[in-house]
Amino acid sequence: LDLSNCSLHSVPPGLAEATAAIVLDLTENPLTALPNGSFLGFIHLQSLAVPLTLECPGGSDAWQDVTVDRSSRLCQRQRNPCNSSVELAWPCPENSVCAPDGPGLVQCLCDSPFHGYKCLREGTFPMLLFGGILGTATVSLSLLLWGTQRRKAKTP
Repeated sequence: LDLSNCSLHSVPPGLAEATAAIVLDLTENPLTALPNGSFLGFIHLQSLAVPLTLECPGGSDAWQDVTVDRSSRLCQRQRNPCNSSVELAWPCPENSVCAPDGPGLVQCLCDSPFHGYKCLREGTFPMLLFGGILGTATVSLSLLLWGTQRRKAKTP
């Protein structure tokens, strides 16, 4: 994806839809900063060129090679922050695993059959029970209101 020399002052909002990009060039743009979530989901990004004034997203530890020339910074080959030996692996809760989510970003995915907050619930969501209770409560309340409010209805 070549966005070089496009007079970008900030990261375009549509960039979030290009998570399948492998190579991205943002050089020769008057960018002042790269917001933290700009590359969320860019797990396939292997080469990113940014203006010299900017750092690689996620820092230099998120990339295997960072090359600087006179007008740009080239960030190449994303590192997996989940199995990094530089520091402790990302702390995910019990019953979940760490997965990369972009340069220097991680997400914790629940192992099957766990789900919910901090992967503490086991099994599947009880859709039948939830739908039954919600349906029964809705029908009961509707009948109650229809019965009590019917006498206030004006007849022509």
